[in-house]
Amino acid sequence: MKTEIYCDIADLTLIKKFNKKKIVKGFTTNPSLIRKAGAKNYKDYCKKILKVCRNKPISFEVFGDTNKTMTDQALKISTWGKNVFVKIPIINSKGIFSGKIIKELNQNKIKLNITAVYSAKQTKKILSCIDKKTQVIISIFAGRSADCGNDPVPEFKKSLKLAKNFKNVQILWASVREPYNYLQAKQLGCNIITIPPKIIEKIESFGKSLDSLTKETVKTFLKDSQKSKFRI
Repeated sequence: MKTEIYCDIADLTLIKKFNKKKIVKGFTTNPSLIRKAGAKNYKDYCKKILKVCRNKPISFEVFGDTNKTMTDQALKISTWGKNVFVKIPIINSKGIFSGKIIKELNQNKIKLNITAVYSAKQTKKILSCIDKKTQVIISIFAGRSADCGNDPVPEFKKSLKLAKNFKNVQILWASVREPYNYLQAKQLGCNIITIPPKIIEKIESFGKSLDSLTKETVKTFLKDSQKSKFRI
């Protein structure tokens, strides 16, 4: 199975650049990235992104914290474009499962990206709330899990197995930490991996031999020592 690369970014300049790359098949964003990009008005900024990204799938996240606010925001976001996926966190800040919201939006044929997922147990709960027709992405946060000493791979394996009978469901490897994560996602059979721009650029240079890497490393150390005018 081919693992598609999505670019995880909200900066308009970078979206324009990476939208032109064939390797990039879609985009993901979140309120933190949009705030970091300098947006003052969430809707207006997302509309600017959509003027650039017209055809590739893109995820915009709700930021409400109750069933009503999340549902209301999701319904509005879904109208912004045919390529829009609405990002819904699997729980709210109080730890309450977003199952009711997911089920309602899925029944209304709204494309969803369920985010902040960490376990196969959570994947199973999501699958129990959806049909087998409307598109759903399940974003499992590998990097953040690994940061805390957990191995995310078993959770991906179990999640992929659970989602096998749902042709409308895509498992996404989220929170990438290094280029090698792309190879891990491919080996597992993840449908999507969402990657920051700098790491995508490193993936584009895959294929260097170990001998050439050794030579590059030695040259870098030598050049830095010469610039520093070190003496022993």
